[in-house]
Order: sequence, then C-alpha cells, then structure tokens
Amino acid sequence: MAPEHPLFVTRPSLPPLEEMLPLLEDIWNRRVLTNDGTYHQLLEAELGRYLGVEHLCLVQNATLGLLLALRQAKLSGEVITTPFTFVGTAHAISLAGLEPVFVDIDRHSLNLNPALIEAAITPRTTAIMPVHVFGRACDTSVINEIARRHGLRVIYDAAHAFGIRDGGGSVLRHGDMSVLSFHATKVFNTFEGGAIVCADAATKADIDLQRNFGIVDEVTVSSVGLNAKLNEFSAALGVVQLRHIDDFIARRAAADALYRELLQNMPGIDCLPVPEGQSLNHYHFPVLVNGTYGADRDALHNRLRSHGIHARRYFYPLVSDHSVYSHLPSAQPRRLPVAQDIAQRILCLPLFPDITVAEQQRIVEIMAGPSRMAV
Repeated sequence: MAPEHPLFVTRPSLPPLEEMLPLLEDIWNRRVLTNDGTYHQLLEAELGRYLGVEHLCLVQNATLGLLLALRQAKLSGEVITTPFTFVGTAHAISLAGLEPVFVDIDRHSLNLNPALIEAAITPRTTAIMPVHVFGRACDTSVINEIARRHGLRVIYDAAHAFGIRDGGGSVLRHGDMSVLSFHATKVFNTFEGGAIVCADAATKADIDLQRNFGIVDEVTVSSVGLNAKLNEFSAALGVVQLRHIDDFIARRAAADALYRELLQNMPGIDCLPVPEGQSLNHYHFPVLVNGTYGADRDALHNRLRSHGIHARRYFYPLVSDHSVYSHLPSAQPRRLPVAQDIAQRILCLPLFPDITVAEQQRIVEIMAGPSRMAV
C-alpha cells in the first residue's frame, strides 16, 4: 500500500514562514511588486557576495537566462551542447535561432566529454554550452582552452551548480557567462527564478537592459529585449532562503552520505563517485542500475512508484531523442553511445533537506526487497 504522503525526488526547501511575513508585508505596503525593486536589488547584491561573483543579473527563470545570454553574445550558426540535460538547454539554443549540436558525455562525470568537442566543430560553430550536470563541475579548463583555440564563446548552463566551487573559487567564473536556475526544485529557490553571471560590468549592463524590453528610459527603447525580470515576492523569498542555504546544503550532504552507506553493498546499484577538487551541493542523488541488480532501471522505477516513492529517470529520454531534435544529424543514437547507455540506467532517488533517516531506510529496503522484478 502506498504511503499517505508520496515521496517525490525532491521537495522545495522553504524558510520559516515567520521570517517571510515581515518582508511580504513590506512589499505590500511599498506597492512595488517588480521592476528592480528593493528586494530585487538586495538579492542581487547578497547572491553576488555569497557566490563569490562580481556581476550577477537576476532573471525570471533559467531558460530566459540562457536565451538572454545567447542573444547578448550575438551568436549565429551552431552551438555544441550535451544531450544529457533538461530540454530547456536545447530549447534556449533553438529559441535564439541557433542549432544545437549534440556531443556525447563522459561516462564518469556525465558531463559533456571535452575529448569529443573538437571533432564536432565546423565553420558554423560559434559557441559551446556545457552543463554542470547534477552540480558536478565540467572540465572547465579543457573546455575553455578549446574555445580559446577556436575563437568560440562558452556559456555554461549552471542550473544545478548553485554554490559549487573548485580549487580557484566559484565554478560560475568560468566561460563568458553562467546561468543559474532558482526553480522550486533547486537547491536554492525563489519559486521561479534564475541568474546570469557575467564576466564584466559591460555585459551585466547589457543584460540588465535586455531583460527589461531594451528600455533605456521613459522615452527610449534601444533594442529588442524580453520581459525577464524577477518579481519582488520571489526576490524576498530568495533573501530569506539565503540565510538558511548552508544548513540546507549540509542536510543534503548528510542524506547523500547515508544513501552511500545504505547502498554500498547492494549488487547492481552504483552510486556516482564523489568528484575530487570541487564542492558539491547534493542537488540530486543519482544511481546507475547495472546487469547484476536482477531487474532493469524501469522495473526498479515502477517498483518504487508502486510504494509511493517517485524517483525520476533524469535524463530520460535524452534531449536528442525527442521529436523536435531527433532529426538533427548530431542526434543520431550511434553518435551518442555513452549518453544512450546512461539514460537507460540512471535513476535519481528522493533527496531534500528534510528527508528523514527512516524514509531513506525505507527506500533502500524496497530497492533490496525479495522481488526485484517489475511489479
């Protein structure tokens, strides 16, 4: 019998309501609900300090952020990216009038394989859009060097990478721009939202203009822009969330460690290795199901769901397998063997700050149950 309250792969992290109420009342009294209000400005400044970046632009969501970044870079032609990502990555490329070119992933990091990038570069290639999948940093040094040699722009889809650091500081400093997501499912959320991290003040100023229709002042519109501003209610939530984010990440880390302990001797279930030289925010807890488990990934997925545990097959299908992209030459499955294999075997288990030890133990007990075949 399924539990009264299903366990989903993630649960939005929310700060105490009593901390939110004074800010909401202040917004109500000010009657400024959007258009770079007090809390928008405050959150931009505080996020910049927390993340260790100097130039940050809040936006309404990460898809708009990627689209703005691509438009600001004035690109044309093709953009190399990964098929193992949320479909919004490729959608932003397409909405910018560009063609996504899919390159296979690395079997260990699950990120874009830098060893395969140069073979995909053509005279039409103008940029690379890698994704820090599950908050595990790409091989930024190799990617940036390839881009330098070929005169390409690099825009990182950093939707999962809030707070991730490598040996030199924030991973958001790499490339020309990095785009974060603050969707409700993310480690840091503003219900809906995101941010673009820019390399310099001039780029930030241009993004600030483009996210507000290209409006310079009351009588001047200098370019064709978007409405991609973050509203005051979402910004206020972000201000309060930021006070608790270190605790949220620490609790995620504890849940990650417990899963690894509980699953260490389970045949056929492989936890992703902990990457060296970088921090993690423990956004998801993906496992790979291999042939010794006794059932395939979909059977395990169905078994968990029958018990009210809604694990997710991120990322299945691959972006390249969807009908809107499968016609592209780079989307042919034979070109993406590693991504195809991982997509058939990956499963993300529920992980969020308030998941209990008992809930995790129950999940693992169901995974290790006497029947591992499809229910």
